[in-house]
Amino acid sequence: MMARVGRLAGAILAETGGKFFLIGNTKEPCDFEAAGFDPPATVDALKRPYIALTARRPLDISPPCLSLALEGESLAATLAERLLIARNGSVSERLWRLVMDPGGQEEAPLDRPVDARWLGEIPAPIWNIVRDTVLRCL
Repeated sequence: MMARVGRLAGAILAETGGKFFLIGNTKEPCDFEAAGFDPPATVDALKRPYIALTARRPLDISPPCLSLALEGESLAATLAERLLIARNGSVSERLWRLVMDPGGQEEAPLDRPVDARWLGEIPAPIWNIVRDTVLRCL
């Protein structure tokens, strides 16, 4: 089974086995009810980098999105570790673009999920080198 990962109000939205997680702080106001979720009590990724969301209806994360082989809370924890900026709990747009378009074509496929299994498989020390390089101020 493959998890699907997309975006919601600038944060990451991950679906794994019918469960949903919000990873990172939202970057814009979010109407969780309109998006199909019960509103969470608080979203503060500096205290908790991810939270579980309760879906109010059947939901599907449609392309453009990622697919990963990780499942459950391990998926949410890995995405938080790999894609959030530690000082503010927001998703790094540079890292997100790298994962969505590893070939640098500047086009995410709109008809199918991007296979991002490698993001969960790459050893943390190697990813940290990539992360530091991508996030370094130009």
